[in-house]
Amino acid sequence: MDLSLPVGKIEGITFNGIRYPFKVSLTSSHWQFSLEIPDFMEELGFKRLGLEESELFLINPATKSNIQIDLTPAGRRVRFDQKTIQMITGTAYRGLVEELKMDHGKDFAIESTPTAPFLLKGVQYAAHRSVSYTLGETKTIHGWVYGFGEPYQIFIIYVVLENEGYDDLKDIMKILGLFEMVSKK
Repeated sequence: MDLSLPVGKIEGITFNGIRYPFKVSLTSSHWQFSLEIPDFMEELGFKRLGLEESELFLINPATKSNIQIDLTPAGRRVRFDQKTIQMITGTAYRGLVEELKMDHGKDFAIESTPTAPFLLKGVQYAAHRSVSYTLGETKTIHGWVYGFGEPYQIFIIYVVLENEGYDDLKDIMKILGLFEMVSKK
């Protein structure tokens, strides 16, 4: 992987990856791309060190809902199948629940969706899971998609902070529906 290459370029409502072969488009004027870590991410509990791994952020500045996209080359001998991808996705779920309960108490109420296969264009295997919880008066939905599109591992994390007048979860699902791994030419 040539890290001297730019991450990609933004052309209107579409981001085309250069360093990694993917593209994604925005579906609403509420959303924008950022190649830099948004200032508010640390306020949401993310650590800067972990955020530096992400190639691209898609953010709704009005609500602070966001998507992080990170691709990394898989090792040559690494093999994935749908069962393995779903197991890894489930492990991420357990880690998040443990962290939330450590931060907010063992009785902190969390609802979750089951780990399930997820369709990402050009990706052989992918799985999705999400949790929802309320902090103060804000309902938060925290979800992730983990995938493998040869030869890359794909990590997509999203956070929805529900706000009156916005349907960020619907927007995020539409955006994920437009994510695509593309063949290098």
